[in-house]
Amino acid sequence: MLASQRTLFDIPRDVCFLNAASWSPLPLATQQAGRAAVARKGQPWKLDQSFAQAQYERARRAAAALIGASPDDVALISSVGYGVATAGKVLTIPRGSRVLLLADDHSSPVLEWMTRAPEEGYAVDVVARPDDGDWTAAVLEAIARPGAPPPALASISSVHWSDGGLVDLDRVAPALRARGAALLVDATHSAGIMKIDVAALDPDFLVFPTYKWVLGPYGRAFLYVAKRHQGGVPLEQTSYGRRAVAAERAPYLGDTAYVDSARRFDMGERDHFISLEMAAIGMELVARWGSDAILSRLRVLTGLLADGLCGSGALVPDARVRAPHIVSLAFPEGMPGGMIARLAAENVHVAARLGRMRISPHVYNDEEDVGRFLDTFYRVMN
Repeated sequence: MLASQRTLFDIPRDVCFLNAASWSPLPLATQQAGRAAVARKGQPWKLDQSFAQAQYERARRAAAALIGASPDDVALISSVGYGVATAGKVLTIPRGSRVLLLADDHSSPVLEWMTRAPEEGYAVDVVARPDDGDWTAAVLEAIARPGAPPPALASISSVHWSDGGLVDLDRVAPALRARGAALLVDATHSAGIMKIDVAALDPDFLVFPTYKWVLGPYGRAFLYVAKRHQGGVPLEQTSYGRRAVAAERAPYLGDTAYVDSARRFDMGERDHFISLEMAAIGMELVARWGSDAILSRLRVLTGLLADGLCGSGALVPDARVRAPHIVSLAFPEGMPGGMIARLAAENVHVAARLGRMRISPHVYNDEEDVGRFLDTFYRVMN
């Protein structure tokens, strides 16, 4: 089993940080690379002409490796919302059809479709939170609901951001395809941690950022675009999205046809040579460990958390329906006031999400952190 990787991070022993689903600490190597990259911007005349291109492709390869994609099918973007807006420009949702969303899902895969629905004449079908926590069964039931308008798209998170509920995409994707519907996956809480193979899954779009589970900075995200959609018009019009637009030679607008890959969807001002390298380092670390090893480690920690919370008065989702790296506690009478702040005052860090307490360990955590959380939790509850 993968050992705790705490020594690769700047986390003092008295800090119990169980909040990777909000943001992860940067590895020490990533911090060092960021400082060096800032210094490069201080003396930009030292940058080699080929440096930026090498950075694009390093990050693109690292992102593609986490999801089983070809680098040609991955675009460099800024956020999940940017990726969903790109999909919104490429996809046409037929009038009289419906778009499936998850109740209380994060705003990123949701608001694009809610905003467009009134003008474009399709229905937004919000899958209600299931009483038993089984989001997969609820989504499959919604797809097949008799008498409902035909589904055109499901725009859903693979792991629900607030309750840690798992959506089994291997079951949902073929159910959608059988009805001619598209699938957009917000893989924020699964890319790099849970095994994703887009070649087998065949989503239309899949997007994830780096600042949470893949140990990177803010402002860097990656969009997988299935080849069947790579003829679409990108959200921004850029020189590098075209075949031959270059400042170094004349004519400047030599060939304005789009490039034949997902690179046409790269964001404007992609020259983030400071944070792109930081993003690549985090993703490469995660790939080196491997999702199987990471999950094996995190299952142990979340299992200890779940066992230790039995009888606490909080409701712990069944392991069958929750993601193996998140435990999100519900409180039948509401979370005690100030609970998150009281834990933080003891240097124990978790998050409040929609009335729940979300606990999300990563590779830098260990059994001592679990024991520390449980001891502190019970003390501040009483």
